[in-house]
This record gives sequence, C-alpha cells and structure tokens, in this order.
Amino acid sequence: MRPVDRMFQHYSEFHRNATNKAIHWVCVPVIAWSFLGLLWVISPIVAVVVIAASVAFYLWLSLPLALGMAAAIAFMTYGASLLGSHLLMVSGTVFVAAWIGQFIGHRFEGRKPAFLEDVRSLLIGPAWVLAFLYRRLGIAY
Repeated sequence: MRPVDRMFQHYSEFHRNATNKAIHWVCVPVIAWSFLGLLWVISPIVAVVVIAASVAFYLWLSLPLALGMAAAIAFMTYGASLLGSHLLMVSGTVFVAAWIGQFIGHRFEGRKPAFLEDVRSLLIGPAWVLAFLYRRLGIAY
C-alpha cells in the first residue's frame, strides 16, 4: 500500500461520523488558510519556507496531490493578500473559530483528533479533503 493510502486510511479512522466529516470539509481548508495568513503576518519568509516544506511533503505523497495543494495554497495566499492590514485579525479569528469547529466535530465522532497521535495529520487533513474532491471528479492521485 502506498504511503498516501496508508495515511489517508489512518486519518479516515478518526473521521467516520458524517457530521464530523462535514465539519472537517469546511474547517480543515479554513484552518489551512488562516494558518497561512498568520504565518504571513509573522514573516513572509517563514510562510514561504513552510509552504515549500508542505509542498515537498505532498510531492512525496503524490504528484497530483502536490499540484492540487500548490494551486490551493496559491489561491489561499492570494485571498490572504487581499486583507492587507486586517490579515492578523481575520486569520486569528478564523483560526480559533475553525479549531472550535474541529473539536465540536470530534465530540460527534467520539474520538480525539488524529494529530494527537500523529502530527503529520495536520498536513494530511488538507490533502484528505482534496483527495475526496479528486475522487468525486475522477482524478487519480
């Protein structure tokens, strides 16, 4: 089994409840966006380094996933750039609200979040959402 399939299988074990999944499909991309915004406020250089490392991880998992995640990150970066001086306030608020949503989802699930067992799950989550979209569109990853 490919590493990407193993990681998605493990991540999916923590996300079987339909309500939790729905919350994650919304909150995971929003957390990724807000985290990127917070990093950008701290330092654009730090943000670029984290982006590069993330894309390298996704490339290790799968070229199609890496391309999709790179496009999503570019879209998120553009969206963050439109906020200008409001980026810190908006990103911080969205980050906290989305994590509250995640933990509410895990209350429905009855299981702790996956990242508490494997920190890579913080990177797997966005790719898991993208992989769901890929499967719906018939795109192999």
